[in-house]
Amino acid sequence: MDALSDWLRPAEVEETLRRVVRNDAGRVRAVLDKARELHGLDADEVATLCGAGPELTEELFAAAKEVKEQIYGRRMVLFAPLYISNVCGNDCSYCAFRAGNKALKRTALDMDAIRAETRELVRQGHKRLLLVAGEGYSKARGGFDYILDAIRAVYEVTETHGHIRRLNVNLAPLELDEFKRLKEAGIGTYQLFQETYHRPTYAAVHLAGRKRDFDWRVTAFERAMRAGIDDVGMGVLFGLADWRFEILSLMRHIAHLEALFGVGSHTISVPRMEPADGSPMSMAPPAPVSDDDFKKIIAILRLAVPYTGIILSTRESAAIRRECYMLGVSQISAGSRTNPGGYSGDETAGQFQLGDHRPLDEVIAELATMGFIPSFCTACYRLGRTGRDFMDLAKPGLIKQKCDPNAVTTFLEYVLDYGSDAARCAGEASIACELERMEAKTRRNAEKMLAHIRNGKRDVFC
Repeated sequence: MDALSDWLRPAEVEETLRRVVRNDAGRVRAVLDKARELHGLDADEVATLCGAGPELTEELFAAAKEVKEQIYGRRMVLFAPLYISNVCGNDCSYCAFRAGNKALKRTALDMDAIRAETRELVRQGHKRLLLVAGEGYSKARGGFDYILDAIRAVYEVTETHGHIRRLNVNLAPLELDEFKRLKEAGIGTYQLFQETYHRPTYAAVHLAGRKRDFDWRVTAFERAMRAGIDDVGMGVLFGLADWRFEILSLMRHIAHLEALFGVGSHTISVPRMEPADGSPMSMAPPAPVSDDDFKKIIAILRLAVPYTGIILSTRESAAIRRECYMLGVSQISAGSRTNPGGYSGDETAGQFQLGDHRPLDEVIAELATMGFIPSFCTACYRLGRTGRDFMDLAKPGLIKQKCDPNAVTTFLEYVLDYGSDAARCAGEASIACELERMEAKTRRNAEKMLAHIRNGKRDVFC
């Protein structure tokens, strides 16, 4: 095995899955009791939950809901992906952007088009975006400088009621000096999906391009963090290999970063393979994940890494997303388009088929009706509460004193500036309920901030 990633130890992962007794009710309940202490779980404990039978599912879900409520309360962070290019040099069997898909119209948006897309998202009420580019931008519009120019273009856009306050990026692995330049450009989180940690599967589905190099990809976060990017986001494309193997390998990756840098992944994304134009494999995933197992994955991750954000995209249907909110999800995309120019009306095929087509306002109204507080908060990033500093506040529970007021103020901004009648009505009621749940000191701070918003001030945070 290559020394660059010998910490993954796939044989040990497989042995753990074989060794742990499946559906041991007593052991599962003991692990759930430990998870409620909010200290996370080790590999054997995660494997134990992976082996829990259907009769224990409700207990697993109940524990995940309890942990989610303790750490995140009723907050739900919202964002939208901004695809700027579908030019790609890789041939990934599951993706519409793959180089072998000759039917796809290739596009790399120019800066005016990127600003137009951003403007449309700001007009909808978004404050947080995830910039996404096919892994072939070196051939389009100036190489890596194209990405840096795009970041500047996004931050330049200002509309009547606001601008983008935080731009995260999902980009191909970079060299150390490129990561340093990315950090200087003012990004938030650097996101990258390993897709699968199962080497034989990885080799079988990545047919051409730099992405074929498993170790170059799996070590990208080390380069990013050495360059000063302390918020990184991981992900697995569920459906490529056994989800149990993927979860335990993901835990090893997080532990590896914690050993090197003192902090692991800021977020974990849980995309499940969906149909993609020009990708026969996407229609029949090698290791399909059922809805029940998908919900189980989210619950296990919430218990295993309680302070790590879990991101759920619009790949999933509105119904499945609704069921997953309280199982551990803390961030969701809404009103998404997965093709360059999609927000401006371009109808080129996206990277994959969406399951939830609802606009942002409809999603927000639903969240508020369910008692959630939709949040567009970017305070931690802008005040330097990232990486270890964030975790130092999160683990003793202090971060809620900041996050709860920031959530209600950013939500009120949306309600007043962009919300439909339904969103306003549900939003005001949800904010009132949230204030009732806050501790006295936190509530007083939140009420002062909300008063500033109602008096016309914007971008109030603590």
